Amino acid sequence: MSIDLSGKVALVTGAANGIGASVAKTLAAAGAAVIVTDLEGQSALAFDVVAEITASGGRAEFKILDISNEQNWISVMEYIKGCHEGLDVLVNNAGVVLVKPIAETTLEELRWISQVNIEGVFLGVKHAVPLMRARAKSNPAGASIINFSSAMGIKGYPFGSLYSMTKGAIRAFSKSVALEFAQLNYNIRVNSVHPGLVDTPMVEHEAEKLSALGAMGTSNAQEMRQAFKDMNPLGRLGTPQELANAVLFLASDLSSFITASEMIVDGGETAQ
Repeated sequence: MSIDLSGKVALVTGAANGIGASVAKTLAAAGAAVIVTDLEGQSALAFDVVAEITASGGRAEFKILDISNEQNWISVMEYIKGCHEGLDVLVNNAGVVLVKPIAETTLEELRWISQVNIEGVFLGVKHAVPLMRARAKSNPAGASIINFSSAMGIKGYPFGSLYSMTKGAIRAFSKSVALEFAQLNYNIRVNSVHPGLVDTPMVEHEAEKLSALGAMGTSNAQEMRQAFKDMNPLGRLGTPQELANAVLFLASDLSSFITASEMIVDGGETAQ
């Protein structure tokens, strides 16, 4: 059964590359009109994503969005209201990682990662709700919010305590908001997605940082990548497309009875 998102409007954060880009392309390929968002410094990559989508017959446009900036969120939502009259799918994908021993981590770094990973998701949900409620009224399956957490929001990992903390917050926040929206009869489903190690620039960054610390018995980044694969039950890293496939399902009406849930896409990593 193919998934059809025709007539739906979706916003994806951090969509210039990696998982976010794959999500944007996949939702567009299924028929959604996609608002591709990312930082101004990622504009060139974001426009490439939009160009690829439109060249394939899809609909997409790029909007600059710093997810930690509330006025940015307000401006983007005002644009969507004016041009699309509502929003059906919000994918809070953007985030940052910090690989560092806790004893060397500063309070400023805690505030930075929290501002992006926690406040960014909060602001997205808060400002998307009015537009999503309007669209959800006409669809029995409702609207869908998909918040990216992580396997590290479920299971602890060394040298990533602040990242784990913020991703654990997203996990709990998603459940609570889902129950709130259900009680308020908003018809907006909220779920979290928990990637394991995925072959993206972020994982390359993690491999470099961890190898510099001599973690997992190696100081070589390529050996660290192999260690990542070896610790996974499937013996490999995930792909951005595999995460996008999970998001596609949660964005669709096929997931109409799924809310306050965790979709773990980690090759079995957290089951160990």
